[in-house]
Order: sequence, then structure tokens, then C-alpha cells
Amino acid sequence: MIPKDPDCIFCKILAGEIPCAKIYESENCLAFLDIAPVNAGHALVLPKGHYPTLMDIPAELGCELTESLSKVGKAVMEATGADGLNLMQNNYEAAGQLVHHVHFHLIPRHSDDGLKLWPQTGYENPDEMGRLAETIAGLLK
Repeated sequence: MIPKDPDCIFCKILAGEIPCAKIYESENCLAFLDIAPVNAGHALVLPKGHYPTLMDIPAELGCELTESLSKVGKAVMEATGADGLNLMQNNYEAAGQLVHHVHFHLIPRHSDDGLKLWPQTGYENPDEMGRLAETIAGLLK
């Protein structure tokens, strides 16, 4: 059974209660144009099941989701004449997640669109990166 949340706007779109500009659908994924696009052609790709974050998606959806992202990304680039494509996905409010149903943004980019990505920083000292890498790697064992 596919998990649903009756209060989730994306679940309502999936149920046909709210219209969308659908561009792609597979057995377990849906893609539609964002109603507040960064650039024309900005699309959202999401699993049909209600999973709040990336970490909640079952592994068996991985291949189909990746295939959907690739197909939709290629079509968005071709349709918009984009020079590039950003794939963005936010988890939790601190990272900018507004809808708590995992979704991926495919944003067509043009060389002169003026959109800037996040600023890059460094580590305070050379040992900090190594210690953090060891901690993360230890949690993955």
C-alpha cells in the first residue's frame, strides 16, 4: 500500500484533488511544472508515496526515481533550450523544505540567467575536515 497524507498538497495533487501541469508519470513517480518557477520549465519530480524526506524513501524506489529524474531533466533542457540543469532537493525546514513530501526540483539554467548558488566556505583548520570525515564514516559502518 502506498503511504498517503490527506493534508499534504502533493498527495492531493496525486489524488487528482488539485490540478497540476503534469509532464511525466511512471508507476511510482510523477513530474509536473512548479507553479512558482525559478526559471520557465522548472519541474518537480516526486514519488507517489508520501515520504517526508530523502532518508525515508525506500531503496526499491531508487532506480525508478533516478530514471524519472534523468528523463524529465533531458526533456526540460531540450524544451527550454537550457545550457544546464540544477537538481535540488531539500530535507527539513532548516534546509528550505516547504512541503513535507520528498520532491526534487529540476531547474533549467541559462548561462545569463543571473541565478547564483550558495557561497562556499572552508574549514577553520586543516584537521577539522579529517575529524568530521572520520565521524561520518564511522556512523556509516
